[in-house]
Amino acid sequence: MAKAKNDPLAPVRGPIFTPRFIVALVLMVAGVAWIAWYYVAARPDPDPGSPAFMADLGNWNYLIGFGLVFAGLIASAHPSTPLGRGRGVVVGMLACFLIGLLWICTYYVFSNDLSSIPVFDDLGQKNLFVGIGFMAVGFTFATRWE
Repeated sequence: MAKAKNDPLAPVRGPIFTPRFIVALVLMVAGVAWIAWYYVAARPDPDPGSPAFMADLGNWNYLIGFGLVFAGLIASAHPSTPLGRGRGVVVGMLACFLIGLLWICTYYVFSNDLSSIPVFDDLGQKNLFVGIGFMAVGFTFATRWE
């Protein structure tokens, strides 16, 4: 048993809920909540909802929401978080790459009629930026991979 503790190739395990990981989770949840609130309550379709400042921002709300999600994912790539060490890096990297790929493929498959897909219909060509953004976040995980 003592031999396993001295093994330099053994995975390093640390606490799960570190302050950085909690901040990363809060950023991701806040980003998803921002996008959902804008799409459901504040989007001007046909008349603006509340809060008025959110309706006035228009499509900038998506930049704020996805920016928060991406910032949370980037923060979770630090070695002090579960996604930033060991197998978590590979899981985070592959998940971001696959989400980005699926986002772009979904946009191209349904690009003739996006009216039935929430958020995609508002973004239009900007869906490509979202997919590429997820892939870019995947590269931040790739830099942590050993």
